[in-house]
Parts: sequence; structure tokens; C-alpha cells
Amino acid sequence: MAQSTEVRVGLVGVGAVPQTAYLPVLTKMRGAQLVALCDNDGPKMTAIAERFGVPHVFTDIDDLLELEQLDAVIISTPNHLHEPHVQAALRAKVHVLCGRPLALSVRGVERILAAAAKADRIVHVDNHYRFRADAQALDRFLHGGELGRPVAMRAGAFQRKRDLGDWRYRRAEAGGGAFMELGYPLLDLALWFADFPEPTRVTASMVRGRGAGTVEDAMLVQIECGGGVTMSFDLNWNYKGLEDRLWFEVMASAGNGQLAPLRVVKELSGRAVNVSPSGANAREIAYYQSHRAQLAHFVAVVSGAAKYEPPTEQLVVQRTLEAIYKSAEEGKEIRF
Repeated sequence: MAQSTEVRVGLVGVGAVPQTAYLPVLTKMRGAQLVALCDNDGPKMTAIAERFGVPHVFTDIDDLLELEQLDAVIISTPNHLHEPHVQAALRAKVHVLCGRPLALSVRGVERILAAAAKADRIVHVDNHYRFRADAQALDRFLHGGELGRPVAMRAGAFQRKRDLGDWRYRRAEAGGGAFMELGYPLLDLALWFADFPEPTRVTASMVRGRGAGTVEDAMLVQIECGGGVTMSFDLNWNYKGLEDRLWFEVMASAGNGQLAPLRVVKELSGRAVNVSPSGANAREIAYYQSHRAQLAHFVAVVSGAAKYEPPTEQLVVQRTLEAIYKSAEEGKEIRF
């Protein structure tokens, strides 16, 4: 664990998410000190460091990891670099918060989990949807037993076309397109609500451009899991609409709940009753609120103030993700 009163953090990658979510929070968070940035775009990184008052800058992660006053790093690089960058941090005995996905294969996740255990260091995955105020409130209803047993999850995200950076459109670097970018956090959230049941059957179809190296613009997914839980996801990042859309609904044996905004309905005496808690929808935009809460949790775990739970559940997420893409590629149902 960290030896100083503050957790000293280095940020690897200063793209859109770090600039909008990590940097503004870390530079003001109590108990944390942002001590270094690392990015292969030196001029951009230097300008950002000056703007946020970060003392050290590096263009190579190995140089960053030699910095003595470093307790943890946040990895926010292209997806195919997550595994090697996490492994490098663990070899340097540094704690890690890694952007999703942790790796591009089940075997890669296994290697990271083993390396983290060997190094006795923390690895946390950026699944900030779990830290949304509305998701936390709905989780309390579900795990408090008030809505009965989860039966089905229905979720989707439509995003108007925007520039997401060249690497996100290259399959070898991103691992996937619309589902990897928009569906992954919804899949993780659905599995989290249901306590990570193993998938039994997966069916998926996708729309993508020509060429083996392209990624999908849209994906439709159906999943059956152990315990009788079903899940469906509808993703599109080339949506021809006036505004982006996001929805998530949990249907349970004694009620249902939905996010954005939070609404919880419970069956009482044979009648559906709105039992939504007041104040559970954060006044702050969910994107910023969830990142802030997740970073606070990570700092608390590194400092020893909160319990660490290794992200073994990412094996279930990754197995499901691989089955989704295999089904879409081969045009057939995948059974486990």
C-alpha cells in the first residue's frame, strides 16, 4: 500500500477521457496527488501538465515507472496496449487503474490477475457505470431482496457519429467498435447486477464496413445466463438522430428498475407501486459523478482505507465478450 499520506498517481495517456474526467478530479481530490503524465504526444502533454500543474512529464511509460515518488498509475491508452502497460506497472510494483477492457482476451486477463497476485499490487478496472448514483441505488434494491430475483436486463446506447480517434476504428487496436465502446460498460453493469452468472448461450449480429480490419457500427446481442437470467443489448455509434440515447432496465420477479433517470417499481399486494427513492439521481452529470466516485474508491483501496477485491469477474465479462464477437462473425449461436 502507499507509504505517504497521499496516493501519488501517474496518468498514462492524456486523451479525451483523462482530460474530461481524470485530470479535473485528481488535481482536486483529497488524499491523492497527480505527480506525472505520460503520452507519446509530447507538446500536447506538456501543455496539459502546465495547465493542471503536474510536475513531471514522460513520453515513455518505462521512464515514468522509474519515478520514485509513484504509488499508482491510471492506464488510459488504446485497448491493445492495456495488457502490456498494466504488466509493466505491476513489474514496477505500482498499483493500477486500467481503462476497459483489462485485456483483449481471456488469457490476457488471466495473465494480469496472476501478475497482480504475484506482485501483491492492486488492479482496478474502469467500470465507472457501477459507481453511478442511480446504479448504486438500484443495486441496493436488488441485493436487498426488495425486487425479488433478477430475470432480465434490457439495455442499449445510440450515439451520433463523432470523431473518437483513429485507433478506435481499427480492429487490431480496439478489439471492436460500437459494442466495445458503448456495450462493454452496459454488459459489465448487467452482469454486476446479476452477480456475474456465466453465459450459456449467445447470439449476436452486427453491421460494419468492408474489410477485415474494420469494426462494427452497430450490434444487437441476446444472452442467456445461468440461473435463468437473460440479457439483450442494442448498440449503434452511427445513429442518425437528434440526440444520443441510453437506456437500462432490470426486470425482476417482484418489480423492475431503470436508470437514466432512476425509477423503481415494486409489486405490492398485486399492484405496481413507484418506490423510487428521492435524491438518488445525482445533480451532477452521471459521467463526471461516476468517475469521481470511482477514483475516490480507487484511492481509498490503495491507501488501505477500503477493501480490495481482485477483478476476477472480468473473466466472465471477457468470455461473454468473446462469444458475442464470435457469434456475430460466424452468424450463429454460441453455446457454452
